[in-house]
Amino acid sequence: MYPKILDLGPVTVHTYGLLLAAAFIAGIWITSRNARKLGISPDTIWNMGLVVIFSALVGAKILLLFSNYQYYSDNLREIFSLSTLRSTGVYYGGLLLALAAAAIYMVKNRLPGWVLADVAAPGIALGQAIGRLGCFSAGCCYGSQTSLPWGVVFTNPYSYENVGVPLNVALHPTQIYESVGALCLFAFLMWRLSRKHVTGQIILEYLTLYGLLRFAIEFFRGDDRGVVLYGLLSTSQFIAILTVLGSAVTYYFLVRRPAPVPQN
Repeated sequence: MYPKILDLGPVTVHTYGLLLAAAFIAGIWITSRNARKLGISPDTIWNMGLVVIFSALVGAKILLLFSNYQYYSDNLREIFSLSTLRSTGVYYGGLLLALAAAAIYMVKNRLPGWVLADVAAPGIALGQAIGRLGCFSAGCCYGSQTSLPWGVVFTNPYSYENVGVPLNVALHPTQIYESVGALCLFAFLMWRLSRKHVTGQIILEYLTLYGLLRFAIEFFRGDDRGVVLYGLLSTSQFIAILTVLGSAVTYYFLVRRPAPVPQN
């Protein structure tokens, strides 16, 4: 684990930040590539990408504060602490706010919303796969203790100071679990995008499959993520359930849409 790539006094390049930037660039590039095949200008995708990046970063931090409301309400100064600012936040918060911001952007610019959402789905999964490697390098989003042979041991005190990852004990590599799962999801969505589908179906498949993946991985997480329903579910598991159900309902209405009437 190498949380820092470069450390020259006042200049520090964190591995997480570098991989997060690579994740956004890769995701937007794949989306622009898919959009170009449909005659949509890549410039449109890159402009929307900037909106999405900002919204994702803000949304992840907002959900972090809400999922740990009791702690931050008792320690208001911690909201602006270095550890909070360095925190990755909660992925679902970034995803949901980014989707909302992208929807507003598309409506405002009169872009085909469901079409763009479909072409963006593989890029989201690819960016997620790369971003979780950044989490692994930083030690955040760590797993619970395990005796399995593939357990990972973090030893860098800098990571403990920043994200609280336990040192010198074997943990589930939950970051790798999600990275591999997201990479498989990327490959599947690229394949699905080239096959016959209902407009809007690809993004809903992403939301459903990622929801199931995240729900399962949460059982192996060891970091404090906030809980709901008296500790029965983590915040992310609760959002995953709502996302899967919402995607199923939305898909039901999508397939029931009347076909467009041909113009004579």
